[in-house]
Amino acid sequence: MKRDYYEVLGVAHDVDAVELKRAYRELAMRWHPDKNPGNKQAEERFKEVSEAYAVLSEPEKRARYDRLGHAGGGGATAGFETAVGSFTDLFESLFGDLFGKKKSGKAAGRDLRYTLEVDFAEAALGCTKSITVPAKVDCPDCRGTGARGGEAGLAPCAACGGRGEIKVQQGFFSLGKSCPTCGGAGKVITEKCDGCGGTGTVEKERQYTVQIPPGTDDGNIRRVAGQGEPGRRGGAPGDLHVVVRVKPHPLWKRDGNVVVCEVPIGFAQAALGATLEVPTLDGKVEMRVPAGTQSGTVFRLRGKGLGSAGGRGDAHVRVAVETPVGLSQKQRELLAAFAAAAGDDTMPRRRGFLAAVKELFAGPG
Repeated sequence: MKRDYYEVLGVAHDVDAVELKRAYRELAMRWHPDKNPGNKQAEERFKEVSEAYAVLSEPEKRARYDRLGHAGGGGATAGFETAVGSFTDLFESLFGDLFGKKKSGKAAGRDLRYTLEVDFAEAALGCTKSITVPAKVDCPDCRGTGARGGEAGLAPCAACGGRGEIKVQQGFFSLGKSCPTCGGAGKVITEKCDGCGGTGTVEKERQYTVQIPPGTDDGNIRRVAGQGEPGRRGGAPGDLHVVVRVKPHPLWKRDGNVVVCEVPIGFAQAALGATLEVPTLDGKVEMRVPAGTQSGTVFRLRGKGLGSAGGRGDAHVRVAVETPVGLSQKQRELLAAFAAAAGDDTMPRRRGFLAAVKELFAGPG
């Protein structure tokens, strides 16, 4: 009697694909014949977990198995030995990286990284920048092959017969492995190119235009697809990753999606009201501060903040009432006279504070 496939893999009947695969990989590695040479029980267990996973990993077969069990076959084969090919494909797809899965002779190009410094306003409003990047490009003499005369300077690899792979026996599996001599290309260089010394690439400076969208933050990365180093033997080129560094602004700071500027004002301006000249990312604007403005009050300048795909955001101006320092004798006398005349009537927050203190420390009754 065959055991229940879910029991074989040690998973629940509602297991998802990710957990199912994890359970199979763990068991397959434990019972693999190469790890248990001469152990027939381990070989049988390996066959059992592989057959269970082959059924449960395919939705249609799993649904049929859930309805009919082993009686319906569940899409399984009549026996492990009759389906060595399908199980080999399954095992190689899961463990090829561990047991030498065949690699294509193509080699993808390396990604390039470039740090671009922009002004605060350029990042906030968006801009276009031209950059020059030193990078490797295909050698024009050998057209990237590394061989003198290009393709004519390549010969079939003797180690793999030009196939680009060799077969490696893993227990009763035969897996394809990238040929170590030619790197999976199937061809080797007979004579190195004089222009690149056999590397297939030469160094050259290239210019790019990079779009910095409005609202770009410090550390954002702009990807320029396909503009990294070229691939080898027809491999895809890498990408260019432009890391944006935003210079600090002397007056404006970013807080999430808004820009904030703190503007110091005098005591008299806050008390009497004033019209201030405030810097923005677009230039200076006038802003009215009403009489009685308290320190920390924030005023909104509509449409003067960060740019975005939907337009401009707002800028926030936070006023900070500055306490005078270095007063002359005359100034001290005037302020003392003002304080005596004003009392607490002109300061409602102070009045409320003093009342709360009095109530807090008042005795019972």
